[in-house]
Amino acid sequence: MLGFGGGPSTIPLVHKEVVGTFKWMNDQEFSEVLALGNTLPGPIATKMAGYIGYRVAGIRGMFNAVIATILPSILLMLLFLTSFNKVKDHPRVEGMTNGVIPIVGVMMATLTWDFIKKTKKGFGWKKGILLLFGSFIVMKVLNVHPGIVIGGLLILAISVSDKKGKIDILVKGNSESL
Repeated sequence: MLGFGGGPSTIPLVHKEVVGTFKWMNDQEFSEVLALGNTLPGPIATKMAGYIGYRVAGIRGMFNAVIATILPSILLMLLFLTSFNKVKDHPRVEGMTNGVIPIVGVMMATLTWDFIKKTKKGFGWKKGILLLFGSFIVMKVLNVHPGIVIGGLLILAISVSDKKGKIDILVKGNSESL
């Protein structure tokens, strides 16, 4: 219900539930949803919830997931904002806020590390590290928006044929690839 730091900070929590607890997706599918969600405008948590809900239970699941994602936040925001303005400058409140930031950073780093470890199986270390540093340079040095980088990588992934995944079979004397 609470994700300090906005939508991106809730991604590790969503990952744990969707992949770990309920097994609605595997890690590869979740990372694809995350990448696609990052390319589209708007809050990442809402987009991911909508897709995951649709995948699990169709249109009703999508609406249920989106409402379940935004309604508690709206209600809590209204409640907290009215009371937070009264105590925001209190040293304990500032300390709590500053204490949560490193925890969110560790959660994001843990999820990132899990995805990096899985890179070896699917993509290979050399390509994965090249992609990591190349993306970093494009986003930070050239100041290209992450959505554009992810969109470009998606287009590249779709346009490059996957020879590993194909299986040659013999059909009536002719070899065909699947």
